[in-house]
Order: sequence, then structure tokens, then C-alpha cells
Amino acid sequence: MVGLLLLATALLVWPHVKPIRRLRPAAARGVPVPKWFWVLAAAVAVYLTTGLGGLLAAAVVAVTVGRIVRRIRRERSQNAATEALSNGLGGVVDELRAGAHAAAAAEGAAQDTPAPANEVLRTAAAASRRGGDVERALRELDQPLLRTAVDQLARAWRVSARHGVALADVLDATKADLDRRLAFARQVRARMAGPRASALVLAGLPVFGVLLGELSGARPLGVLTGTPAGQVLLVAGAVLLATGLWWTKRITEP
Repeated sequence: MVGLLLLATALLVWPHVKPIRRLRPAAARGVPVPKWFWVLAAAVAVYLTTGLGGLLAAAVVAVTVGRIVRRIRRERSQNAATEALSNGLGGVVDELRAGAHAAAAAEGAAQDTPAPANEVLRTAAAASRRGGDVERALRELDQPLLRTAVDQLARAWRVSARHGVALADVLDATKADLDRRLAFARQVRARMAGPRASALVLAGLPVFGVLLGELSGARPLGVLTGTPAGQVLLVAGAVLLATGLWWTKRITEP
């Protein structure tokens, strides 16, 4: 009886979430739940339903899929940044051919260029305005998404400075080369869409086979989750599936 009274008292004095949320800023009124909590909850659920082998198999597939997704996102960000830098270089070339100074042309183009490409143009503009080494300033710039493009831009600036070639011409050639690289990458992705789709279908066939066997009464899930041999086969199948997905991603990317 005393325990029930203490529990009822604790529930009555327990702070409500809604008033506490009102005291927070509008952008932080949600109840914060760390990501590791969901990962831990999913791991516990998988372990309780499929055993240790299922947990290892799920971890292998999850890590592989996560790496593939991050790689795809990085490729998209890199292509978008390269395209933005190419468009910015087009603006620089137009300003240079109109008679503008290199620093003014790069600074003006940077204003209409999204990040992180605008930082590259601003760095070149600042070094050119001070009369410094633009090539060195660009090479010291830390831009992981634009490392190749920035290196190419630095070499183009060096050619103009050392050999007296018009800066507008070398930057125009650099822009054309970046555009060709982007066009080639888009062409490869378009042509590899079919093989990637076929690979995804093939990767899903084992899962479909297990479900079909379960519906037909063969109980493959019971074997995979309830026997030592099934646990080993589950992990081996997950490793082979992850290897196939990763290899497919590597051979079909530009």
C-alpha cells in the first residue's frame, strides 16, 4: 500500500514535458534522443529475434550500406561543387575579357557562386590583389570536395604567370575540361543505371527466397536463427551480400 502511494505521489509531481518544452527555444523544443539510443535499441531487437549471428549479419549489411550511401552523397556534393566552380570560372573569364583585373573578376564571380566554390574564387582574388602567389594560396586551400579541380586551377594560374599566356584563355580551358569531366560522369551514371538496378534485384533475391520458403512451410528462418549452422550461414550470407553490393558500387561508379 505504501509503495502504491509513493508511486502515485511520484506521478503527480513528475514534471510535464510540454511546459518544459515551452521554456526552450523554438528550434530546440523537440525531445532530444541521441542516435546511439536508436542504434542500441535496434541491436537489442535484432539480437533477441535472430541471435548473435543475426546481429553480426545486420551489422555487416548496415555498415556496408552506410558506406555506400555516404559515398553516393559525397559524389553528388563533389559534382555539384565542381559544377558551381565551373560556372564561377565562366564569370571570371567574361570579366577578364571585358577588361577587369583578375582580383576584381574573381571577387565578382565569387558573389554569385555557391559554397564551397566561392571560397576558391575568393582565395584567388585575395592572393591576386596582394600580388602574392595565387598557385600557392590555392594549393594551401583545404577543400576536400574540390581538391582535383583546385589543383587544376592552380596549375592553370601558374601557366599564365610563368609563360605569359592570357589568364582568360587558360581559365576558359580549365572550365572546358571541368565541364567535360562532369559530362563524362553523368554519361557513366546514366549507362550504369541498368546494371545497378539488376545488381539490386539480385541482392534482394536471397531475402525473397527466405520469405518464400517461410510461406511454403520450410521454416528457413527457424534454421537460420535457431541453429548454430544457421547462424554461421546467416553471417556468411550477409558477408557475401555486402561484398556484392560494395563491388557493384565500385565497378559502376565514374
